[in-house]
Amino acid sequence: MTARDTPANLTETLPAGPRGRRLLLEYAQIADDRTRDGHTQDSFSSGVFYATYRIDMARGTAGVLYGPGADRPLPNISPGDVARRLANVPLPDVTEKDLRTVLAATTDSARYWQEPDGDDILAATEPVRPQLRRIAEHLTASERTRWWTTGIVRDEQWSLGWVEPHANVPRVGHALATWREKVVTEEKRAARERPTNPTANWSGVWWSTPLGVPCSTRALDDGSPACLWFVEDSGGENHTGARRHIVPDTVDVFEIYGLDDWAQLCRRFPLEVTAQKRHDWYRTTGRDGKWVLPDWRAVAEVYGGVHLTVAGYLAAAGAAIDVDGDTASVIAGWAPDETFWLTDDVHADGDIVDWVRDTHTETWSEA
Repeated sequence: MTARDTPANLTETLPAGPRGRRLLLEYAQIADDRTRDGHTQDSFSSGVFYATYRIDMARGTAGVLYGPGADRPLPNISPGDVARRLANVPLPDVTEKDLRTVLAATTDSARYWQEPDGDDILAATEPVRPQLRRIAEHLTASERTRWWTTGIVRDEQWSLGWVEPHANVPRVGHALATWREKVVTEEKRAARERPTNPTANWSGVWWSTPLGVPCSTRALDDGSPACLWFVEDSGGENHTGARRHIVPDTVDVFEIYGLDDWAQLCRRFPLEVTAQKRHDWYRTTGRDGKWVLPDWRAVAEVYGGVHLTVAGYLAAAGAAIDVDGDTASVIAGWAPDETFWLTDDVHADGDIVDWVRDTHTETWSEA
């Protein structure tokens, strides 16, 4: 297990990435709530609520307010107001629970088939973004975030979704061949049938993962698999079976620590997906142009797995990642610390461990 990024680098990359900024905003709200008995109109958390509501309302995506005072005019809170309140939020000691909570919220709120929500937009505004650096410095000074920059932990890999240990697992080679054939076929179809205007009302397969192959994450300090907690576009599952994966030392794993690593994969193993990703990825990034993915079948000829570090996720997921002069890519549908396995040499072994989620405390425990 190695760490490539230093804390100083992580301090820089967290405010630079869409999910990193969201995590810092989430943590600041937890910190603000710790110092108050409840939300008041002058609190930072209230400022975030009113500012993001106005952003969403201006775009026609805001929900309906209800309850006492809902019929009164909303406070006119600007990003500058939020930034000034953020500068005065006291920062508590960093705990594993708080980090897990904000990373889970950040992952669950990722939406790559639509425009960024009000919280993501607010965190990226010119007044707020510089103030988030103070939060980044606070978090990265803690030993509890060190694992965010570490590579794969081979002896603690777990996958979910197991019902019985002898389930038939498809061969990886076949799954990758099927995946590539579907992507190539869909690209041709989309080029024929979909408009080239990126603002057109079209959607499709927005994720960039190699569907059909096994994936796993490490176990956290409490023994629970990270993949229980950190899920993009979560379906709200409350029960699942986990099983350990055996990862031989001979399996070469490509590590993604940030944008450059993903761009390198795309340059070495490019597969064009412009026609099929154009509309979804334009909505989430605002970029119009040529799009590529790593050709996972070609990647499998060199690497047995690809691991996205937590730091890499926070820095790069959801961003338009420059590959070359006119080409870009997006990391989408890939959870922090998740490894996708491109070889049959990695396999599940041992007993299934059942986990259940308490819907009141939103925590997982062994059944």
